[in-house]
Formats: sequence, C-alpha cells, structure tokens
Amino acid sequence: MWPLGRTNLPNVVVMSTMDASILGRTDAEILAWESYVLGSSIATGYHQAGWRRVIEEAFGHPTYYLKVQGQDGVVQGVLPLVLLASRGFGRFLVSLPFVNYGGVVASSAEAYRLLEARAVEHARELNADHIELRHQAMLVTSWVATERKVSMRLPLPSSYEQLVKGFPSKLRSQVRRAQKEGMTARVGGNECLDEFYTVFSRCMRDLGTPVYGKGFFAKILEVFPKETRICIVSHGETPVAAGFLYGFRSSLEIPWAASDKRFNKLSPNMLLYGTVLEFACQQGFQVFDFGRSSPDSGTYRFKEQWGAQPHQLYWYYWMKDGRAVPQLNPQNPKYALAIGLWQKLPVSVANLIGPHIVKHLP
Repeated sequence: MWPLGRTNLPNVVVMSTMDASILGRTDAEILAWESYVLGSSIATGYHQAGWRRVIEEAFGHPTYYLKVQGQDGVVQGVLPLVLLASRGFGRFLVSLPFVNYGGVVASSAEAYRLLEARAVEHARELNADHIELRHQAMLVTSWVATERKVSMRLPLPSSYEQLVKGFPSKLRSQVRRAQKEGMTARVGGNECLDEFYTVFSRCMRDLGTPVYGKGFFAKILEVFPKETRICIVSHGETPVAAGFLYGFRSSLEIPWAASDKRFNKLSPNMLLYGTVLEFACQQGFQVFDFGRSSPDSGTYRFKEQWGAQPHQLYWYYWMKDGRAVPQLNPQNPKYALAIGLWQKLPVSVANLIGPHIVKHLP
C-alpha cells in the first residue's frame, strides 16, 4: 500500500484512469468501501464506513467520504473527511475528528494524488480554512507536517501470565493493591455505559475539558457491537475507573479512559489497565494500543511503565492561503483561563454544556 517513506514522486503528467467521488449510501457502495479497507494493510478501524454513521448521527456533522475507483469500478483508495464549523473554532475538514487515526489509504501514488486534490477542491468549495489528516506513517506530500504526538503500543504475548512476568515489581504490587483495597473489575458492553460515563464525565470536568455526550459512546456501541467493550473498576457500588475499548484486526485500543481522582490513592487505574491487558491477551489480540500522548508527558510515562513503546504520529495540514497550523489543544496558553473556570463547574453543568462545545473540537 502506498504511501510510505520519503520517496520523490516522478514529475510526469499522465491521463488518469481513475475517478474520485463521494461514497454513496447504497449497500453495494458501502460494501466495496469496506472490502477495500479490510483488504488494506495500512487502513485503521476508523476507516470503516460505520464511523460515518457514528459521526453524522451523534454530532450532526456533514461527512465527505472520498473514494477513488478504477475503470473497472474497483476501489483503489479512500479518504474519510468530516466538516467541523463553528464561530469559535473555525471551519475545517478532519480525517478523523474525535479519534486517533484517519487520513488517506491508497493503493498507488496516482490514487493518493487524486484523493488529496479532491480533498482540497472540497475544502475550497466549503470555504474551509484547513484540512487535517491524522496518519500513522510518513507521507509523500507538500502539506505541512506536525510530529507532536506518538501512539503508545505494547506487543502482547499469548498469555497474560507471560506479560505480567515482564512488569516491574512496583507495577505488579500496585495492581494487587487495588484488589486488596476491595476493588473489582469487569468487562462488559452497553450495560456498562452509564457507569463509564459517570467516571469519564467527572474526569473530563476535573481536567477542564468539555465532555462528549453519552450519545456518542452509545452510538459507537450500537454501530460496532462486536468491536467494542467497556471495562469498569468499582469500589463497592461506586465506579471509580473506566475504559472504552475498540478492537480492529490484531489490535485492541483504549481511546477513552478515566479515573475518579478522589480514589487515586487506591490505584484504580492500575487495576483498570491490568484487567484490560488480561482481556486483550485472552481475546487473542497481538497489540495493545494505549492511545496517543505527548512525549515525556505524564500520560506518556504512565503508559511506558507497562512496556509500551512510542510510535510517531504524523498529522498533515493543507492550509488555506498559507495560514499557520491551528493550535486547538489544551496546551495552548490562550485556553488556560477557560480550563481553570471549567474545572470549577458542577459536573451536571459541565455535562449539559460540554457536548455543545466539544463537538466542534477535533
């Protein structure tokens, strides 16, 4: 699959034998898209067409799922795009917002060029300020690249017992401590959603970050019932840590995880990740993806202690009129005051207001 590496493209003009278009709504078109994604070695779970339904129905955002087909009608490349538009944060296309991965998947340089060109055409037609592509690999492109994030991944052995043997003794004792404190953990599905959201929304408030609506997670569970699970750690009847799991092929990812800081001394997070890793081994996954982090941050070091290794992420930007790359993240100093004020809100108020704000933040 193309593109990987820093290879220069040949400076040759040829007539294209391919055509780029927006994915339709028929079963046949969706099946062709899915077949291509499942047959690609570089596609991620977020390239599946089901995420179009999740984003449209949970957030109401317009989507532009671009595909390239040959003259025989066979899909040769895909690029899912979502339009986010608001007065406060601007108007832009993202592949994909709210999750870790996305971007172009193409079988050739020609297919890639067509998708990139069509994306820019749509951006101009939609009066978008920029396009953001979230890639796991380096691309051959003139777009601006940022390398601020890494994904933390842990290769898994065939058994959890074998994995535990490689943990530092302090890590093993922290997992056992949570159990000695009377904490219990379980992995389930939709029946765990309310408990997950109770922990997740409180944690987001404590971080000063607007929270997604519960309906977003409910929609993911509805569209991907076989691929998703929720892990809950409880202290008595109280949920104190939670993680949302998404599996694709040989990898299990935890894109959303949280703990209640009031119980931090009891190490609920350690039991959460210990349980999730045990589940991953039992289910036969070969890699556990801890999600993205900034190098040397607190979350980076937390994931590193489990043995996870960093894998560089490459986010590419097309910028209208040569503008600067946007800084829509909590590390931007201009959001410091808003974060501090948000942390003081009652959780119920933050949960009411937050979804209307965060739907516009990628």
